[in-house]
Amino acid sequence: MTKLLSILFTLFAISPIMAQNKQFTLDDLIPGGKTYYSTSVPENSFYTWWGDACIELNIDECHLIEKDYGTKSENIVFKSLSLDNINKILEAGGRKTISNFYDATFPFHTNSFIVLSHNNEKTIIDWLAQNIVWTCDIVPEASNLDWSKSSLSTAYTIGHNLFVMTADGVVHQVSNDGNMCLVYGESVHRDEFGISKGTFWNPDGSLLAFYKMDQSMVSQYPQVDINPIDESQVYTKEDSSENTSRCAAIEPDPYPMAGEASHKVSIGIFNPANEKTIYLNTGDPTDRYFTNITWSPDGTKVYLIELNRDQNEGKLDEYDAFTGDKIRTIFTESNEKYFEPLNPIQFLPWDSSKFIYQTRKDGFNHIYLYSISGKLIKQLTNGEFEVAEILGFNKEQQRIVFTSNEKNLLQRNLFSVDMRGNRLLLGNGTGWHNAVLSTTGKFAIDTFSSPIIPKHIDIVSTLHGGTTNIFAARNPWSEYDVPEIKVGSIKADDGITDLYYRLILPTNFDPSKKYPAIVYVYGGPHAHNIDASRNWGARGWDIWMAQKGYVMFCLDNRGSENRGLEFEQATFRNLGVEEMKDQIKGVDFLKSLPYVDSERLGIHGWSFGGFMTSSLMTTYPDVFKVGVAGGPVIDWKYYEVMYGERYMDTPQTNPEGYKNTSLLNKAEKLQGRLMIIYGGNDPVCVPQHTLSFVRACIDAGTYPDLFTYPGDGHNMTGTDRVHLHNVITRYFEDHLK
Repeated sequence: MTKLLSILFTLFAISPIMAQNKQFTLDDLIPGGKTYYSTSVPENSFYTWWGDACIELNIDECHLIEKDYGTKSENIVFKSLSLDNINKILEAGGRKTISNFYDATFPFHTNSFIVLSHNNEKTIIDWLAQNIVWTCDIVPEASNLDWSKSSLSTAYTIGHNLFVMTADGVVHQVSNDGNMCLVYGESVHRDEFGISKGTFWNPDGSLLAFYKMDQSMVSQYPQVDINPIDESQVYTKEDSSENTSRCAAIEPDPYPMAGEASHKVSIGIFNPANEKTIYLNTGDPTDRYFTNITWSPDGTKVYLIELNRDQNEGKLDEYDAFTGDKIRTIFTESNEKYFEPLNPIQFLPWDSSKFIYQTRKDGFNHIYLYSISGKLIKQLTNGEFEVAEILGFNKEQQRIVFTSNEKNLLQRNLFSVDMRGNRLLLGNGTGWHNAVLSTTGKFAIDTFSSPIIPKHIDIVSTLHGGTTNIFAARNPWSEYDVPEIKVGSIKADDGITDLYYRLILPTNFDPSKKYPAIVYVYGGPHAHNIDASRNWGARGWDIWMAQKGYVMFCLDNRGSENRGLEFEQATFRNLGVEEMKDQIKGVDFLKSLPYVDSERLGIHGWSFGGFMTSSLMTTYPDVFKVGVAGGPVIDWKYYEVMYGERYMDTPQTNPEGYKNTSLLNKAEKLQGRLMIIYGGNDPVCVPQHTLSFVRACIDAGTYPDLFTYPGDGHNMTGTDRVHLHNVITRYFEDHLK
């Protein structure tokens, strides 16, 4: 444990926030609650960049923050940037007015242009000339909008078809298939491998790369719409039995389960100038995933990583954007367990013959510098820490700006690195940071929190790391009874690895009493629960339950994120096994605390956490008295191809792993009170999981409880989310307290 972390643990473990008068309500603490945003979300201030000038976006005016970042500017350039002036220009041009500047951007740093977006409308105003420069109106039903600031063209989708509107307002229909199994311009491979969208403009906006996905060979999961008609028409004359059915309707969802046929993906290149589309000549795509698409700086070549179905080998390939022909494979990377590419290559803005590449081939995610020929020039970062995100480049200093947990495994801080591998810490070196670089990369708007800082925003120099604070939010919980939060570490089941935990004591804690305790668990890949952000990352429900008299405990087991490849891959082919062993070590620690009642232990988690909750309740039936499992995976053979096969391989190649981790084989071991909650139309952990487990329990003579949110997906939102946490709370209150 580092000295800094030890100091932090000591500081926050022995310095509880003094009790105040006000008590929380669930609406105060849960997103969707009536008072959530006024009570639990720190106040905010909005900023953006205009070149290297930082702009403060107030509701009714924009301010230029001076380069010494000490005062707001009264610069004549910005005096006309008020809401009244801008709305007068919009009204004169027949455009919709705006209520604030929060979504305004200044992407053209050499012009006095402000870009305003309203729903699917976009307007560029020259605030000095006081006129509208350009407008774009996309039909309201369009989604997946992707705007090129270089060409002012916009790609979008309607009903799984792809369209492009060029700067002159001409609409080009790239696809016109009515087949629901064909999807254009949308995210593919179920958002795995870092994929979050389906269109990619080249640098000058003249060519558009896009995904095409054929799902005709994929099994159709029979989701059900229980309200297929307008409820307002049910008891009217328009409700005719001859032409209107009130019967629930099937809404098939293409869902490729592990070991079954997956969808086919192709990559097209559309040229608006000649309305031609060519497809990359990748061959039969049934055994591969196409990920991490990027363009060459001159916009003539496309790069992507082709990952095999086993997800243990990937090839960085180069394609000609005009012919679609493959030019070459630049290099290949493999791993005996799995290789998971998450980031496209990025060319150096000062040298287009070199690019940076992120990989965990040395065990941790690091930055490597390559020549376009594929020759490794240098590993730029190294050590037992993870590079989290590359934010961009300081072009003048030829440095890469990124975030990592090098300073502390529970933190995320800003760093830069030069082409020789010399790293520099940027900013204050505490807490959890997210930043946006200026156009040249000389500065960053750095938004961060820490266990005792709700939200601060600094301007950071990427040259020397110095900071100037431009916003500090007050603590929204300053008038409330906030429970004491402790953070520390224990050893994993292997006896070697440090695991971090968060412990929340009941409000008005009395060490002479015995309290019931609840373990909140997730435990799966690509997630963590404990970090050095506000309140150590504690969830609102954890605070709520502490106020009601529960000890709340959470542990990040092996298999979770930010700790390197070996830490994550400890669970390979047997998801849940090592994770449960680590969680039981956490339970042992919990039981050792004199104020914890070991006869009143509960557990709760959602998604992978729902799987962990159900697994722990049936694998260690004597440990937990009560559990609530939300949206759980029950058997990995029912889960999707990409995620499931990465961590478990296929049911055909790993039958023992699937058998050992299936909860259908453990239903008879359930002893405590277990409630399972799921969304009636969950597209991630489909209802087949939960219903199969309930059936297995019936057959085994065990008695879980069940709660469904009809029409909801994998997570409940809005008022349903508040209702959900009331249901969870009542279950523990009824059976654990």
